Amino acid sequence: MARRFNSFAEFYPFYLGEHADRRTRRIHFIGSFLVLICLVAAIMTANGWWLLAMPLCGYGFAWIGHFVFEKNHPATFRHPFYSLMGDWVMFWQILTGRLTF
Repeated sequence: MARRFNSFAEFYPFYLGEHADRRTRRIHFIGSFLVLICLVAAIMTANGWWLLAMPLCGYGFAWIGHFVFEKNHPATFRHPFYSLMGDWVMFWQILTGRLTF
């Protein structure tokens, strides 16, 4: 049974625990960065196919990190909205040096 969280603030420490391996955080960061590149490409080229590449980059990289390095199941399966928020908070914290890359 999936654990219930009452807020994102309650969820985020759990999320970070699921990303304890530095390689997982790195591959998540790369996937999120590629999502942003796809978004920019979609806007610059007015080609909607780039929008389809966004979840492939984001989830593809993240799930590889979980299955290969963490040996756990992505939080996306149990907590999709909080997990998506966690991806971007973690991305920002890595980008700003609050979390190690």
